Amino acid sequence: MKNPIIGITLDYEVSGGYSKFPWYAIRENYLSCLHKFGAIPFPLFHQNSLNDYLIKTLDGLVITGGNFDINPSLYSKTSDGSRNLKNQRTNFEINIFKKFIQTSKPILGICGGEQLMNVAAGGDLIQDINTSIETSIEHEQSNPRNEVSHEVEIKNNSKLFQIIKKNKIKVNSAHHQSVKNTGENFTVSAFASDKVIEAIEHTQHPWCLGIQWHPEFLITDADIAIVKDFIKHA
Repeated sequence: MKNPIIGITLDYEVSGGYSKFPWYAIRENYLSCLHKFGAIPFPLFHQNSLNDYLIKTLDGLVITGGNFDINPSLYSKTSDGSRNLKNQRTNFEINIFKKFIQTSKPILGICGGEQLMNVAAGGDLIQDINTSIETSIEHEQSNPRNEVSHEVEIKNNSKLFQIIKKNKIKVNSAHHQSVKNTGENFTVSAFASDKVIEAIEHTQHPWCLGIQWHPEFLITDADIAIVKDFIKHA
């Protein structure tokens, strides 16, 4: 059995911090969690002209999160709490997602990656949870990201339940936006007690999941199961 090559999207900064010039970035555990279970992570340059080649070469796709929001003009007439837009990154991720969804290769969207897939499929987002709904959950948790912070409930009839085999799990949480109305062929597979959507899955694709938390930290058995099942299908 070969080691599958997994395309993984990068964050992008115009300047500041690492360099005065534009640079890419990714947190180490996005890569190491794939390598740990036998996959080869392959970071993706934001260049749409390469995507036809990439979908032939890669065995799976991970769309990552980051410190940014998707431009609300893609799904809403108004901006209501979105911040730090990165249009070049978003354009690339929408383009490669739309190509991958036409294949049978597995796709995993993590945090902002889940939101990206939903918007690409015609869905929309809650632009700022704290100003849009009443909740006692810290969706941008104050404790370290490598710890769990709140519970989510998994739907029994979902692919996610088939993978983790539990109705309720604890997750970490690092987001101020979330899926609102699901896009075409997506359905909700998990939610928090305040009804914030925590996972979505594609009904027509053999393996396409969006996860609002960060399973790449491999905190729980559920996180490990998600990553391992994704790699198995790659």
